[in-house]
Amino acid sequence: MQLTLFSNYSLRLMMYVAVSKGQRVTIEDASKAYDISRAHLMKVAQFLVREGFLQAVRGRTGGLSLARPAEQIVVGSLVRATENGFDLVECMSERGCCKIGQVCRLRGVLGEAMQAFLQVLDRYTLADMVSRSEDFDFLRVA
Repeated sequence: MQLTLFSNYSLRLMMYVAVSKGQRVTIEDASKAYDISRAHLMKVAQFLVREGFLQAVRGRTGGLSLARPAEQIVVGSLVRATENGFDLVECMSERGCCKIGQVCRLRGVLGEAMQAFLQVLDRYTLADMVSRSEDFDFLRVA
């Protein structure tokens, strides 16, 4: 399984904002820090604002900030919000069909594995991901 770029960028943007020590972050700064497309990051930021993970302030002194404390943002919730689904194989989707579906146990095993994956992510918050915020100083844009 691989997370989408959208989820990857969402996690990275959230971490960048979390280590900003309460200062607003611009898309431009995050884009430069991670060397990723400003346009892509803009879409990610808009989604995260709409979903209530980030707050946005427009204007000259505007930027992004966390919508709630990092200790209250569960990584599993963020990944669930940013991923389209967790159907690891076709038979796990509503429209999926498989010639051996009646006897195959793969769907159940993969479903259990996905639940375990999400349970691990649910044990961590954004604060856990950036607990040593000084490690992220290299991302600062001058």
